[in-house]
Amino acid sequence: MATSFRLRVVTPERQLVDEDVEEVTAPGAAGEFGVLPDHIAFLTVLAPGRLVYKSGGRRTVLAIFGGYAEVVDNVMTVLADGAEPVAEIDAARAEAVLRDAQAQLAALDPSAPEAAIAKRAADESAARLAAVAQG
Repeated sequence: MATSFRLRVVTPERQLVDEDVEEVTAPGAAGEFGVLPDHIAFLTVLAPGRLVYKSGGRRTVLAIFGGYAEVVDNVMTVLADGAEPVAEIDAARAEAVLRDAQAQLAALDPSAPEAAIAKRAADESAARLAAVAQG
């Protein structure tokens, strides 16, 4: 029985993680899920939120902005639309962006193209703030 598995987190801009870990918790489209060594193979859509992994007794938190996760043969690959380590997040800026996006959403028709942009900004800022709160 394996005691760890490989975690790879990749965004269009960079590879954030490529290391052996003992546990991952991630935001799936149907709710939060966990992965342990020897996990069954699966593929899922990721929602904006926080991804937490444990490696060598150390807990690390990332903000994830959506994407896909695949688990196969003790390798979890996350293809994220975007992601940021907690250390790179400016919480005050995230709070300001969230407030502005929520104000825009309240003033816009939900079917307006601008509403989708404001919702994405709100979701990403909320993911950043959730990661900071856990980090």
